[in-house]
Amino acid sequence: MNKNELISSIKNVIQNKSKKEIVKIIHNTYPVDLIEAFEELEPQDIFNFISLMPLKSSSELFGYLDEQMQLTILDFMDRTMIKELLEKMPSDERADLFNIMSETLQDRILPILNKAEQEDIIKLSSYNENVIGSLMTSNYATLQASMNALEAISYLRKIAGDIETIYETFVINENRELLGSVSLQALIMAEPDSLIEDFMRSNPISLKASDPIEFCVKVIKDYDLVIAPVVDDNNILMGIITYDDVIDVAIEEAEEDFQKMSGTSVEVNKHGKVGLITNIKEATISTLYKKRIYWLVILVFGNIFSSAGIAYFEDTISAYIALVFFLPLLIGSGGNAGSQSATLTVRALATGDIKLKDWGGMLGKELVIATLLGITMALAVTFIGIYRGGYTIALVVSLSMIFIVMFGSIVGMSLPFLLSKFKLDPASASSPLITSITDAVGVLIFFSIATAILDLPTP
Repeated sequence: MNKNELISSIKNVIQNKSKKEIVKIIHNTYPVDLIEAFEELEPQDIFNFISLMPLKSSSELFGYLDEQMQLTILDFMDRTMIKELLEKMPSDERADLFNIMSETLQDRILPILNKAEQEDIIKLSSYNENVIGSLMTSNYATLQASMNALEAISYLRKIAGDIETIYETFVINENRELLGSVSLQALIMAEPDSLIEDFMRSNPISLKASDPIEFCVKVIKDYDLVIAPVVDDNNILMGIITYDDVIDVAIEEAEEDFQKMSGTSVEVNKHGKVGLITNIKEATISTLYKKRIYWLVILVFGNIFSSAGIAYFEDTISAYIALVFFLPLLIGSGGNAGSQSATLTVRALATGDIKLKDWGGMLGKELVIATLLGITMALAVTFIGIYRGGYTIALVVSLSMIFIVMFGSIVGMSLPFLLSKFKLDPASASSPLITSITDAVGVLIFFSIATAILDLPTP
């Protein structure tokens, strides 16, 4: 059914409280389509619909709601409903939900959960948002090496409905040390009496709970993993991470880097959770204002240096007013070159293509590239220089273009390395920041060359 038909069906279910009809909707509709339909409904209606759903279905659907809507729906629920919801939710989503609750609600909810769930929530929610432990789930199955294939299949069949995935299952010993992994395909194809230890994959690729999320994304991508085990420093299995969680994080990381590089501030809450603008259409004027004003105010004061440089060379400008025509062109070219270089470098650092130790080699390569770019762009403006001011002005403009483009490219390439060196996010080397630096220095380069070539007295 289309969106309008789905909305109409949802409203009918709410009005008639028809659980039979709601089961039909659940079976014939993807969760993402339900979430899209919810955008046209009031929170009270969404709560009424969710409260009519079977608990297993409602707990799965709840994880698709955005954080603000989750909190809004929680306000309609009593403690018993929240307890039942948390008990059925996947452990990683449950920990995420617990983290966004107010401390008052956390204190009310935690005591009514059973001890195992309390410990699980506390453990998973204790990890910083930037490490792999915050993504892992404890809803997984394990096998013993001494089991045979028939026993393993029978065991997985019993618990399949309560765990995240059975496509890959991990093998542990009595101390929960990770020994290997076995795929569902391998189990099905094995002889019934074959021992797991005889056909399992030993020493599977694993992740540490304390590793950064960026490393997890890289490992999942490089090894084409559907699922990866998470272990501690003693190789004790602590949880698993599935590729769908990694995809969500990779998209969020890309969005975060994009917003930082655009000069948009990114807020971090008390749990280390990053606040991003995920929908510019839905974002309020207040939110967009607060996100953008931070860098813009800082850069206003940064641009004072450009103005000061222009004021310093007033005599040069007065003597050759034609120079003013080329100023925006030159400093704009330097900023563009720097932004290009920064974008490429930030991405390469994020994907692991380059490391901090590669700065020297990258500097040499960037110098060559920047010089070639500068010469090419200088040739492009030479004829304009001749037309506007003669051969001498053309020489000033061409040399300035070369050095300004070189400077902008070097700054754009080096700044992400510098930020990484000091454990800062290289994406903070935003285009507006690089442009402001290049503008200020570009003014000095341009008028210094002009003063020297045109044989003017130094200011």
